[in-house]
Amino acid sequence: MTATVTEDGELASEAPQEAVAGAPRVPVARVYRFELVKLVSQWRIRLLVLACWIAPALFVAAVGGQGTLPVDTLFGRWMHATGWAGALVTLGFAGTWALPLLTSVVAGDVFASEDRLGTWRHLLVAVRSPRRIFAAKALAGLTVVLLLVAGLVASSLLGGVVAVGDQPLVGLDGHLLTAADAAGRVLLAWACVLAPTLALAAIGLLGSVTLGRSPTGLLLPALVALAMQLVQMLPLPVAVRLALPGYAFISWNGLFTSPEQLGPLLIGVAVSLLWAVTATGSAYALFMRRDFTDAAHDGPGRGALVAAVLPLAVLAAVTVAVVGAGTGATGSGIDQDKVQRSAATAFAHLYRLQTRELNRPAVTEAQLKVTAACDKGSVDVAPEGPGNDWRCVVSWRLPGVDAVGTAVYQLDVTPDGRYMADGDGPKEVNGYFLVRTPAGDAPNPLWQFDGDVDLLATSKG
Repeated sequence: MTATVTEDGELASEAPQEAVAGAPRVPVARVYRFELVKLVSQWRIRLLVLACWIAPALFVAAVGGQGTLPVDTLFGRWMHATGWAGALVTLGFAGTWALPLLTSVVAGDVFASEDRLGTWRHLLVAVRSPRRIFAAKALAGLTVVLLLVAGLVASSLLGGVVAVGDQPLVGLDGHLLTAADAAGRVLLAWACVLAPTLALAAIGLLGSVTLGRSPTGLLLPALVALAMQLVQMLPLPVAVRLALPGYAFISWNGLFTSPEQLGPLLIGVAVSLLWAVTATGSAYALFMRRDFTDAAHDGPGRGALVAAVLPLAVLAAVTVAVVGAGTGATGSGIDQDKVQRSAATAFAHLYRLQTRELNRPAVTEAQLKVTAACDKGSVDVAPEGPGNDWRCVVSWRLPGVDAVGTAVYQLDVTPDGRYMADGDGPKEVNGYFLVRTPAGDAPNPLWQFDGDVDLLATSKG
């Protein structure tokens, strides 16, 4: 029996017309259930579901009981202080490694598995509609991906809260978030990374349709995610980094400042959704043009590869232009004034936290009048852009004291605006010593802290 696809997406067969006309139409819901059962019956999918629902809780609980913390990871230094930090550490790892790999295993194999097993003919005879097959497979893959993400969220939250507790969380500008506020922002951060996850899943569908049996199709989402991570590490213009869906995996940082840095986050989510729609549409168009009568089919060929890549390349170019024109962002987005404002704000908030932990008289940010003077490298180097050679001298005043206090910090600023400030004296202010907290002894909050520079803010605020 040979088969072709009609203009309305139905399968035309050379079988007797009365047999085709008398056969019942298979609804998408039934095909979706069938495809979903096929997916969850695979041992690797079951193993991934089990790992996503168990491993984060074990990891967060284990780290919470350790003496050392992953301080090089965002919010890692607070994992002994509150359970919400563990969920954010898991989110950072998931955005970098776990979610790209999960979408590769699920979405990257949805269509390729039929090529590998040679089962397209049986599926088409049963359903007789490539359009409904595509919809069912895409929905089944999306369902499994969402199940895996839900497991990561629930497991990391449960492990952190049970092992450490739901104490307040210190934000990226040093201000203290209540437990309820921290919980809401953590859940919102996880919700925001669904957009780039959908973009990678759509790229997986596109690779599965375009590359057929080739292992490259299975690895395509992970390879694309790795390429976007490398781009984010380069000192490229901020408009280029914001215009890629991978930026949404890190722009959730802006939810943990006051006021929130929502500009990069909203742009990242919007760009990710555009990539998801474009990649899914390209996958659908290529799938509908496929010749299902060729048993040796192994991908639509070079022309289809161009047709798959071209829409995403055009979309990337357009979004770079739109983001650059709409935000007015130029250069790296990191300059002296922004670094100084961010460092001064974080120091003021953390100074109040240290004061409270040391049982000293309370002060306000207005009373402290904190300022920061930052430079980069030497006088011969322009104070702008990322680098580990930023140096800031923070000054403040105490009520009733004429002398001005100063503290020195060395800053390592990354291209995405995040920085780690390391205290360089005086040791009584930002040196290493333990302070008493409700969760037990903890390092001096002014010793080392994480901060974030708003890449889209103007240099004058």
